[in-house]
Amino acid sequence: MAAMHEGQVHIDADIARETIAEQFPEYRFEPIIPIASIGTDNAIFRVGSGVSARFPLRPMAASIYAEKLGREVAAMEELAVHCAVATPRPIAIGSPGPLFPMPWSLQSWIEGNVATHESHAASDTFALGLANLIASMRAVDTRGRRFDRPGRGGHLPDHDAWMSTCFDKSRDLLDVDRLSNLWGRLRELPRFGADLMNHGDLIPANLLVRGEQLIGILDCGGFGPADPALDLVAGWHLLDRDRREILRARLGADDVEWQRGAAWAFQQAMGLVWYYRLTNPAMSALGRSTLDRILEDGEIGSSS
Repeated sequence: MAAMHEGQVHIDADIARETIAEQFPEYRFEPIIPIASIGTDNAIFRVGSGVSARFPLRPMAASIYAEKLGREVAAMEELAVHCAVATPRPIAIGSPGPLFPMPWSLQSWIEGNVATHESHAASDTFALGLANLIASMRAVDTRGRRFDRPGRGGHLPDHDAWMSTCFDKSRDLLDVDRLSNLWGRLRELPRFGADLMNHGDLIPANLLVRGEQLIGILDCGGFGPADPALDLVAGWHLLDRDRREILRARLGADDVEWQRGAAWAFQQAMGLVWYYRLTNPAMSALGRSTLDRILEDGEIGSSS
C-alpha cells in the first residue's frame, strides 16, 4: 500500500528487529511481529508477549521528536495513575540509528481487541464504559494547565484553513455544500467552562475491548487539558443515536457542549475521508461513518 504521508519514514520488520536488538539486547531473541492497524502516526510491532515498539511515520527533526516523546511519557504516566481502564506504560525511548533516523519508543503491551466504528455501536455496556472512562480523565486535576498545543481542543475557528482544504479535496466524495454550511454553524458555538483533562484522540483504533467491555486505551501521549467537549468525539465515532444519549446523560453534557463535541468530531472526520481514501481505507470509512452520524442527528445535522 502507498505511503500515507509525504516523506513518510520507512520502517519494516527487518529494520525494527535489527534496531531493537542493537539498542535493547534484552529483546534480541524475542519475536518481532508487525501489527496491522488503521493508525496513521506510528508503525507498531509486538516484541515478545509483553512489549510494543512504536516507530513514527511522519518525518520530524530528531531533536524535536525526542522532546515530543518526553512529553508523551509524562502524559502516559499521569494518565495511568487515574485511568478507569488499562493503559500502556512507557518502557524506554530508542535513539536514531543507521537504519531508522528518528527516536522511537517501547511500551507495555495490553491484550484486547481493537474496537471499530461499528462493532459496539449498539452496546449499552460499552457506552457506559466509554462514559466512565471520559469521566475518570475529566476528574484529574489540571494543576492550572491550559490547552497549549496545536490540533483539536482549543478554538474551533482556528481550523478554518484546514477545513477549507478538506472541503476542496472532498468535492467528488461528499456533499460539500451541506457540510461547509454545517461547519459554518458549528465553528461559532460558544465555549463555556475551564479546560478539563482529555485523552484527545478517542477514535476506535485507540480503544480495546473484550466482549462488550471497554478494557483498555491506547495512544495516551496526548493526555492533557483541552476543551471539555473534545473527548465527546467518541460518541460520534463509535456509538449509535441511543447509545450516544447514554454517554451524554452520564457525562451531563448540555446542548452547547454536546454540539461542540460533534464539531470536533466533524473537524476530524472531514480530514479522514479524502486524505486516507487510497492509503488507509478503514480510516477513510471511519470519517464517512462519523459524518453520516452527525448529519443524521436531528439536533445537529438538520440545522445545516
